[in-house]
Amino acid sequence: MTNEQNKQETIKKETLWTKAVRKFFRDKMGVISFSIVCLYALIALGVACGFWATEWSELNPDMKNTGPSADFWLGTNILGQDIYQRAIFSTKTAFEVGLVVALVATMLGAIVGCLSGYFSGTWIDEFFLWIIGCIDCIPFYLFVAAVGFAVNTLAQNLNASFGIEGFEYFAMHIAMIATFWTATARLVRGEVIKIKHLEFVEAAHAIGVPGPKIIFKHILPNTFHILLVQATIAFVSAIKSEVILSYLGLGVKNTVSWGKMIAEATQEVPAGIYSNFFAASAFLFVLVMAFNIFADALQDALDPKKVS
Repeated sequence: MTNEQNKQETIKKETLWTKAVRKFFRDKMGVISFSIVCLYALIALGVACGFWATEWSELNPDMKNTGPSADFWLGTNILGQDIYQRAIFSTKTAFEVGLVVALVATMLGAIVGCLSGYFSGTWIDEFFLWIIGCIDCIPFYLFVAAVGFAVNTLAQNLNASFGIEGFEYFAMHIAMIATFWTATARLVRGEVIKIKHLEFVEAAHAIGVPGPKIIFKHILPNTFHILLVQATIAFVSAIKSEVILSYLGLGVKNTVSWGKMIAEATQEVPAGIYSNFFAASAFLFVLVMAFNIFADALQDALDPKKVS
């Protein structure tokens, strides 16, 4: 057997996932973007473990609005806080919000979409489609603000009545999860409607496999390529939404984020001080751009029609 025949035989034996990995690593921009995302993830992990940015909230009254220096690499803000450390610490906030929202919203959308697609044409499908339609017809930021306010109020009542603290921290997370799952549910529903008519599903029905086992063991795993891409999209959307909501005063509480830094900069920019604004914007831009390119490369790699 010639080398060319051996190569063709090896390619035939490859699975969709191995082909996707091979194609992804042929995309230079995708690999570079993935490396940048991994660098941000390491920074966030380092902050969470207390390796750096431990003095992000420390006040330096005598060093207000200073420019870059050996002690303060990106200068200080109006309160004398180190802008570089705050920008680094905000990476942890961004990843925390992005991961929580992306994972929970994607799982919720997967379950709802799978059930809706499997029972398409029944009252279950109609019920889920009605909920999705109701959520999608409300303007995003209005809906998130309303849910966030409601969760905050509930958290305050729980704190006052039962002494339960910290729940208000996740108000924005819950608000975004309540919105982001609908897009995933629609895509999964369409895919499940196609999958449930394939031979392996009909064979499972024929031998008496229970419906829940068919749904979650045989059908749902075949939508994983969609869920992976949707999770990356939700991750970026959650970070951008957090920045906007924090800028408006509706975002994270008792911590710092790029949105809060940009909000602080509104008092500094009129005075000609741009360090806070540029630092937050640059960190945000690089991460979002890298993740968008990575998501596009991942989507191309997982597309069965393009994998070769």
